[in-house]
Amino acid sequence: MNKTYCPSLTEYKRRLSREVKIGDVPMGGLNPIRVQSMTTVDTMDTLGSVEQTLRMVEAGCEYVRITAPSVKEAQNLLEIKKELRKRGCTVPLIADIHFTPNAAELAARIVEKVRVNPGNYADKKKFDFIEYTDATYQAEVERIRERFRPLVQICKQYGTAMRIGTNHGSLSDRILSRYGDTPLGMVESALEFLRLCEEEKYYDVVLSMKASNTQVMVQAYRLLVQKLDEEGLQPYPLHLGVTEAGEAEDGRIKSAVGIGTLLEDGIGDTVRVSLTEAPEAEAPVAKMLIDRYTHRAQQAKPIAPVVGEVPIDPFQYFRRYTRETGNLGGQNVPRVIVDLSRLPSLEYADLRCAGHLYSAFLDKFQMNDLGADYVYSGQRPVPFMLPNGLKEIVDFTAWLDGGQRAEHFPVYTSAEYAVAGARHAELNFVFHNLASLTSAALDQLRADSTAVVILHTDNAHAMPEIRRAFFELINAGVACPVIINRQYPELTAEQTQLYAATDVGGLLLDGLGDGVVLSTELLPERPKDEWLQTLDQLNQLSFGILQAARTRMSKTEYISCPSCGRTLFDLQETTAMIRKRTDHLKGVKIGIMGCIVNGPGEMADADYGYVGVGKGKIALYRGQDVIKKSVPEAQAVDELIELMREDGRWIEPVRLEEPVGA
Repeated sequence: MNKTYCPSLTEYKRRLSREVKIGDVPMGGLNPIRVQSMTTVDTMDTLGSVEQTLRMVEAGCEYVRITAPSVKEAQNLLEIKKELRKRGCTVPLIADIHFTPNAAELAARIVEKVRVNPGNYADKKKFDFIEYTDATYQAEVERIRERFRPLVQICKQYGTAMRIGTNHGSLSDRILSRYGDTPLGMVESALEFLRLCEEEKYYDVVLSMKASNTQVMVQAYRLLVQKLDEEGLQPYPLHLGVTEAGEAEDGRIKSAVGIGTLLEDGIGDTVRVSLTEAPEAEAPVAKMLIDRYTHRAQQAKPIAPVVGEVPIDPFQYFRRYTRETGNLGGQNVPRVIVDLSRLPSLEYADLRCAGHLYSAFLDKFQMNDLGADYVYSGQRPVPFMLPNGLKEIVDFTAWLDGGQRAEHFPVYTSAEYAVAGARHAELNFVFHNLASLTSAALDQLRADSTAVVILHTDNAHAMPEIRRAFFELINAGVACPVIINRQYPELTAEQTQLYAATDVGGLLLDGLGDGVVLSTELLPERPKDEWLQTLDQLNQLSFGILQAARTRMSKTEYISCPSCGRTLFDLQETTAMIRKRTDHLKGVKIGIMGCIVNGPGEMADADYGYVGVGKGKIALYRGQDVIKKSVPEAQAVDELIELMREDGRWIEPVRLEEPVGA
């Protein structure tokens, strides 16, 4: 298959999409990447919807989406629009439609854009596995096309744009039966609808391929671009989003891993960040992601283009083959290194910043779920014995001066490594960037079974340059493990999260990288207590990125949807409550959904689900199977824990606490 899915793997270039008019804010073409979000107020609450829309516009939203689950909500969009226009707000409105074609057909006459989900718009989603013959499959496609055609004709007549928005978790039974739960199934689901639009000569279409699994999401968008090109369809603009990203830091990291990876390659015309927070909190995050690319082409240093075949498959996850070196590479999970080299001194208690907690009373360490694997101490080796499971990397010169100790692993500059005679018997780290990977350096690495490369760059177009360096290693047959190294100047905590998640996560999604180190050399000096706080944040961020990229599950994952007008309980409060009770369950995935539209399908990845089914009523799921149908909300979290206990997945939380007076 042709692997081309973006204008360039090395030069920053935006994919030139077709321009689509949405009110007076066009999308695609040469327009800026647009910001949007979705209201959470009940659509029948006209003034509440208006007030929230105004707050969202103030926060940076250029489009506002409002749910229209039935005809009465679709009709009320007219009242909301009238009131907004009366107040001088001309933001284009988008109606969000799932199961109801008649609501879509009404909304299309009122708002500037409608969003339909091909998985449940006139299609069946009953979680049944049905065997379709070619004839029955085609008959079903024809039935859906005829149900969809009136909407296309209305949109064309009224100048209304449309988003065909596929969701990984709500693929129809028909698509699942033929393509399985795959990126290809997601793409085909949208293309069935798109082909009818083109037949009707209706082109005001935006496409999306959302999933809560970042690997699936990125692969689906890439495949979509490739398929549009392959079939000779128009280059429609793309709406980027990770569904149910969650809340707080985890939601931001996960969004950046998925959305940022595509933005790096010039893909995407509008962004919606889905957080379990107020919608006005989403727009600034989307804007922060987008703004990084405003001057990227001017800031980027040239990167040598890829010669010959691209050595990875952008549409399917394969981890780069590496030999096992120590506990790195091979089948090992990616490792986390914490950079302690700027600390003025180090005591036992300071290792908390690397996830290793010291109890003075017990005189022992306990590692939490985010316990780093290595610390880098630079020129100042740690003055005490490290806890079991934590290893130390020191500068090559400090290793020589310290007597080449077996428990210290040296790190060399590429120049030092080229000439150094002394080597550790088991494990040697070498700094490299794309420029230093000369043929001589590649020969040396290929021959050294103890070598681990730490790849870095100072190029503003960072992720593509590091990816290009990986291509050099793969094409040269170098199988040593590689640590991805990024460093940033003083940024806000949120910028650091988003940038690191994009740069590191984008590589991990392509199977590139055996570890991560977010180093500190570009940060200004600060007091020790602030250093410890910074290092703790960078350690948590490293683990968060590995989790969001699906490469190392070290904590509970919450697949929680953003609230919307369909939600049947307070999502933020409920998510916080469930997190408080369950955040010690390493690697368990819990879906928290406001309603059945974003119900079992949207939790495609979750082990357990907590879904609103009525006022004060919750359904509990194991995977995609409903186990308890109508649990009172007050008892639902206890019942969820009971379900985990039955499955042997529940562990009582253990807290390391100092005894009173210790």
